Amino acid sequence: MVRYKKSEERRKQILFAAFKALSDYGFETVTLQIIADNAQLSKGVVHYYFDNKEAILVELLEWLTLKIYLKERAATQEQDTALGKLESFLNSVFISPEENRSFYRVYLDFLARANRVLAYREINQRFYDNCASISTEIVLLGQQERIFAEHLSPESTAPIIRAIIDGCLIQWLMSDRDELHAVFKKSCYDAIIHLLMK
Repeated sequence: MVRYKKSEERRKQILFAAFKALSDYGFETVTLQIIADNAQLSKGVVHYYFDNKEAILVELLEWLTLKIYLKERAATQEQDTALGKLESFLNSVFISPEENRSFYRVYLDFLARANRVLAYREINQRFYDNCASISTEIVLLGQQERIFAEHLSPESTAPIIRAIIDGCLIQWLMSDRDELHAVFKKSCYDAIIHLLMK
């Protein structure tokens, strides 16, 4: 049991290192050696846990997207009302300029390759399905509370909510201005409320 735990900790150490390396250098530049250096491990140790760079990156995307979904899900479970859940959801997405920048730099690199790499596409689809389940729950509750438009289909509205979130965060990232992070968060909230109430 202790060996298994140590093995899992070492794998996470490598995944954290890969995330930092991707955020700092970009997908094309990152090598197995850079990941090993960031993890402060030998390349041989990294090879012991992962066959190649691609295996690390696939597991990284899976681990990262699941971690984010679970955090967003937990945030919404702390609230009882639709508006409370929506606000907590957005607070868990718009974490900080530093964390959002690191994540979206890495995530956009993965998305750029998703058309050609089936594993990335499948992982991303699971992530979006999970995110849609959160938004669907919020929309349904808001309709039960009679604050969101009754004609909206929760299932078809949920992906639009994620599109607004990702769109706002990508626009903020492209602005390269940390001080606008809160402005984009407020704009995101307003756009989603407008969608849900009209």
